[in-house]
Amino acid sequence: MPTPDPAELDRAADLLRGRRFAVLTGAGVSTDSGIPDYRGPGAPVRKPMTGPQFRASAESRRRYWAGAFLGGRLMGAARPNASHDLLAGWERSGILLGIATQNVDGLHRQAGTRKLVELHGGLDRVVCLDCEQGFARQAITDQIARENPWLAQLGPEDSDRLNPDGDAEVPELDGFVVPVCTVCGGVLKPDVVFFGETVPTARFARARSIVHRADALLVLGSSLTVNTGIRLLDQARRDGSPIITINRGVTGGASRAALVIEGSVAPALAGLGERLG
Repeated sequence: MPTPDPAELDRAADLLRGRRFAVLTGAGVSTDSGIPDYRGPGAPVRKPMTGPQFRASAESRRRYWAGAFLGGRLMGAARPNASHDLLAGWERSGILLGIATQNVDGLHRQAGTRKLVELHGGLDRVVCLDCEQGFARQAITDQIARENPWLAQLGPEDSDRLNPDGDAEVPELDGFVVPVCTVCGGVLKPDVVFFGETVPTARFARARSIVHRADALLVLGSSLTVNTGIRLLDQARRDGSPIITINRGVTGGASRAALVIEGSVAPALAGLGERLG
């Protein structure tokens, strides 16, 4: 793990000191919890599930839910790391106004963050696309286990890899029974924003309000290739708030930032925490 440049951390601390700031987080915050990122160096090239694909193709839904059963067990074992805990502590101290996260792993909530907007939803929730009934993810996991007892015998070695959105790639799906809504028999979908879908307007407005009320914006572990993140950067820039980004690899919107720190989030954030207290 590369050592952060102390001079860059000093400058970041100077930009944040005396200000109440907002944070935007991406997958790079959760890598130390064992959850891979999408685009960081070494991340495998993959074609994530899209919203239109999920809705239109029964085969896509079958592949997603089979992988989600295996991936959910791995994702469920993940716990908040030091970065999640530090951010929650900053919120309790009053210097952090709130977090907008692109992650769907729920680790910020587990760490105790309260002023949180999960832009892309959460894997712990499931919704019926037909009647809009909501379910706890565990209830759907139990349904999958009952109807596919053979799947419960598979382990991590039977999956190609865990993906950042919580599903795993399963090579064989013969006989898999897709879970359905127990209210209307309709199509179930994890309550997350897939690629090709848009963040709900009211949810984005809450995130934008956090950024607007803040005096600075700290972006952690996001490549900022998704338009939602860029729009939050633009809000901070319009407000005249300094923007600091910390990310492994190339970060989109870097020209908007007052300071760009390239490197892993965990050591950089720990060093920043030492400087800010």
